Amino acid sequence: MITVLVVEDTNSERELICDYLRQGGYAVVSAANGTEGLEKFSKTNPNAVITDLVMPGMSGLELCRAIKKVAVGKVPVIACTSKSQELDRLWGMKQGVDVYLTKPFTKEDILQALRSLGLGG
Repeated sequence: MITVLVVEDTNSERELICDYLRQGGYAVVSAANGTEGLEKFSKTNPNAVITDLVMPGMSGLELCRAIKKVAVGKVPVIACTSKSQELDRLWGMKQGVDVYLTKPFTKEDILQALRSLGLGG
């Protein structure tokens, strides 16, 4: 089963993304911030990461860079953020983000992002 780590500091959004993923047939690990996300990443070796970019402490981009350093093999990172400017998207891609989703998003947006990376649930 494909495991996805969800890192989002807003409880309601984290739960929503986790529900969407479970409905799509994915195993889910969740974290409330970047530091916890990095710890869970190391423990669970997920197949992909979905992260918010604006979080207290470690931002999603810092998390993305840290994951890319410690990952064995390629682990795609999907940014799910309210930062919708083209410059934000380009900067995110430069930092290692593989797919950039802006809020609000639908269940289909999330599942399509994973499928686009070859991670069908």
